[in-house]
Amino acid sequence: MKKWWQRKKNKTRKSKKSDKNYTFLDFILDVLSCIPELIFLPFRLIFWLLRGIGRFIGGVFDFV
Repeated sequence: MKKWWQRKKNKTRKSKKSDKNYTFLDFILDVLSCIPELIFLPFRLIFWLLRGIGRFIGGVFDFV
């Protein structure tokens, strides 16, 4: 039982040490998660800009 426990303990120590590495798969997943944001960001900025201009013009007409 003691030998089995030592082997198990050594394996878990090795796996804990190697978990902090940034792998290629992590990089690919990060890039894939950023792509939709980079595609939709210009459209969202244009929408926000037009919406802000529309609210400003509506506020001017309400003021007059």
